Amino acid sequence: MSYFDRVVLDCLKSLNGERTIYSIYHLLKGKKTSQTIQDAHLFQLTPYFGVYSSITRDSLEAVINKQSEQQWVISCGDQRYGLTKAGEEYLLQLCTQFPAPIYLNGLKFHQKDLRFWERLSLLVQVVSNLVNKETNYIPIQKNKETHSWVKSFFQKTKLGRNQFGIELYEELAACLQVDNRLNPSILIFRLTGFKRIGQTSIQIAEMLNMTIEQYQLEFLNILHYLIEKISTDKNQFPFLYAILENLNEKIVMTNSSYKTYEMLKRGYSLEEVAEYRQLKTSTIEDHIVEIALNMVDFSIDNFVDQQKQKRIITAAEKTASKQLKLIKNEVSAANYFEIRLVLAKHGVR
Repeated sequence: MSYFDRVVLDCLKSLNGERTIYSIYHLLKGKKTSQTIQDAHLFQLTPYFGVYSSITRDSLEAVINKQSEQQWVISCGDQRYGLTKAGEEYLLQLCTQFPAPIYLNGLKFHQKDLRFWERLSLLVQVVSNLVNKETNYIPIQKNKETHSWVKSFFQKTKLGRNQFGIELYEELAACLQVDNRLNPSILIFRLTGFKRIGQTSIQIAEMLNMTIEQYQLEFLNILHYLIEKISTDKNQFPFLYAILENLNEKIVMTNSSYKTYEMLKRGYSLEEVAEYRQLKTSTIEDHIVEIALNMVDFSIDNFVDQQKQKRIITAAEKTASKQLKLIKNEVSAANYFEIRLVLAKHGVR
């Protein structure tokens, strides 16, 4: 059974033939566009955002073609696919064999997870060598910003190197032991220390009898767990929490949408923003939908009156579909922007 089949079939099931297979490609790659971010929210696929950044179109197409030959999926036209009954059954088998990583949230921790890993892995390497009085080694991380952070970190800490090594070890061990559904080896075997080179993803995947696709998601799952746990219990894990310094979560929003958000906060209307920024009204509408997805306290009442919002929500529930055309047939007075905005604001939550 293929783990990557599980991911693709899971995405296809959520999309239900309403998006092309290339929306999955952009999602897994972590393409930071309004459409991809909106789709991640709308179809509840936020865990998968950016988890396979090295995926190619060819590799995805090959998987879809194989699934089509196996009659797990059926074409809906225009590169859209839905699951067959056999596909539904096979996905159920895959989900039983490969349970979903419970802490995975690619959209929430996009890029923050790997920066956290760079700091943690370099810090462990440096402390391990300091404790053993070794100064001649090659840093496992090359990022200059990460090097500067580690240097600054040691300048601030008042503990001796031996005591710091003990504290860091105990915090990491305690944090990883909280949830017995996690396998710490997935992360620990990657760490480099005194006279010990961390193993590669491929080596660990083979050792743990995983495919590389499964290992990638399980590794991210542990990183996301650590970030969430450390952030929640910062007093219990002060040294690990320090690693998160200046890595505060940034809302995954395109830069252009954020500029629109700043202007809306200053009281500009949709039309004024479009004129000032010399962009199409439809582009600003895309931005507003993206803002509604990311900003929980963002009110859409200025764009859609509350009565119409209720009618759109009722129509979406009645049609049990995210296809805008079906909803518009039920609420003819609403335009597509209004429907998209209401789904963005209320559809997921």
